[in-house]
Amino acid sequence: MRQIFLWYPIFFREMLLFRRKLLRLGYLFSAMIVPIIYLIAFGLGLGRSVKIQGTDYLTFLIPGLVAMSSMNNSYTWVASALNLNRLYFKTFQVFIQAPISPSSIMIGEVLAGMVKGLFASVLIIIVGFLIPSGFSITPLFVMTLLLNCFLFSNLGVITGMLAKSHEDTATYSNFFIMPMAFFSGTFFPVDKIPDFIKPVIYLMPLTHTNIVIRKAALDTEGLISFAVLIIYSIAFFMYGSKLIKNYTE
Repeated sequence: MRQIFLWYPIFFREMLLFRRKLLRLGYLFSAMIVPIIYLIAFGLGLGRSVKIQGTDYLTFLIPGLVAMSSMNNSYTWVASALNLNRLYFKTFQVFIQAPISPSSIMIGEVLAGMVKGLFASVLIIIVGFLIPSGFSITPLFVMTLLLNCFLFSNLGVITGMLAKSHEDTATYSNFFIMPMAFFSGTFFPVDKIPDFIKPVIYLMPLTHTNIVIRKAALDTEGLISFAVLIIYSIAFFMYGSKLIKNYTE
């Protein structure tokens, strides 16, 4: 049972590597350039001339960009790093051979992914406070952001374990992450989407993140979406731990 607490060396290793990246100016720009482009192109372009859900478009857009940014960075950094460590650098095999439980490896990788996702999200949040808008942060916003980072870090581990090559991680991203970024309520409400597509949209985790992260308090809709996020998170964590446990390469 105590082995589950041996996640810290895995997490600490990833944080040391992450600190080295933070010293590169290009990393800071790469973490926020895409959301900033969307913010300028859509938010500042439409600004207050468009009203959505009783507020101006800029206020509506910023929480969606925070959710999207946390998804992209939590998922991408974990999936890419784990895939490279497993297939090319062969450092992941050291973790498997060490007396560390699969759950500990999973926790260390996921927490590292959460830090990277939160870092990118904080950059967008800072920009959101700097520009004139009605953007604000609530305890529910913070809880949803943490849960979203946890969820997609778990999904990143799954992708990193399943991908047979580094190119496969881009394929998974194109099929799952990119559609979620554009059709899960980031840029416009889900109720504007045609009804025949909505069942697929509501299967996407980011849809439920965008629903909850824009609410000041949990109502019935928010509670259902929050429960869906928890279910996804638990399922992804269990499946990722199983993949690590059964790893044989």
